[in-house]
Amino acid sequence: MVKGLGTVIYHVPDLSRAKAWYVSAFQQPPYFDQPFYVGFNIAGYELGLDPNASRAPGPGGSDAYWRVDDIEGAVRHFVAAGATVSTAVQDVGDGIKVATVADPFGNVIGLIENPHFVLPEQ
Repeated sequence: MVKGLGTVIYHVPDLSRAKAWYVSAFQQPPYFDQPFYVGFNIAGYELGLDPNASRAPGPGGSDAYWRVDDIEGAVRHFVAAGATVSTAVQDVGDGIKVATVADPFGNVIGLIENPHFVLPEQ
């Protein structure tokens, strides 16, 4: 059965520039760094950067939401790193808040603050 988010891949036209941006925005270096793919381990989940020119970056695909404890602070952090707000923070009910920001390449990054979510025991 599904165990949770495994990998989110963002398509980027300039891998070096994208890698530098994601290092700054997510505040950690990649664990896998090759000319064809850069992979980050973000809280046990894979964030991948793919420079494959046959796939265009930007909105239109699936949305992935990264868990955060403080959504307003997370949005401010990403904007300070160079993202733009796509969808402002919204309370979607029961204390759950969501927002989206766009990286400098047009990819949408979802953020979710969910006080009810608990990681399963490993």
